[in-house]
Amino acid sequence: MANRSYLYSADSMPSETEVPQRIRCISEHNWDIPLAHKLLVGRGTTIVPSMIWNPPIGIAADYADGAALLLGLLRAVGEGLEDDAEFADCVARTTAHLEKQQANYFVLETGEIVSMTDDDPAASVRRLASEDIPEAVAKAEAAIAGENDDWLASVRADWQRHFASFYSEALYFSFPN
Repeated sequence: MANRSYLYSADSMPSETEVPQRIRCISEHNWDIPLAHKLLVGRGTTIVPSMIWNPPIGIAADYADGAALLLGLLRAVGEGLEDDAEFADCVARTTAHLEKQQANYFVLETGEIVSMTDDDPAASVRRLASEDIPEAVAKAEAAIAGENDDWLASVRADWQRHFASFYSEALYFSFPN
């Protein structure tokens, strides 16, 4: 079984005392937290209690702004992949799923990924939220603005690793409505 990052949407953020009432499944990705997940939680990023595990290793962020950032980068990546039907299909499925599962917040569950090392999971999530995610957002913003062509070319060359996650209404960890 693969360790995965899990991405959900919810109308409220998880808190110490409460899990959001309606949690919608967005995506899961094996063995990594992909660029797409980092960008989706890249606006209004905050560490929250996990809805699955005990430590405070969840990350929540603004849904609309994160989705706009990812879709903007997908448009920029697509400018070099006009003839790639597989990429076009990936973008269409991702866009439709994000529209269908829309809420106020994204919630990224990192537990399986941050537990793969001997590092403290909470410290790993703090580093993810304060360094890795802002760095990914800055690179994406620059690429969208036409200022980061080398990075954009590297993302384009390996787009499956960054964007071809499993998007579904049911993930390995799903929540009853």
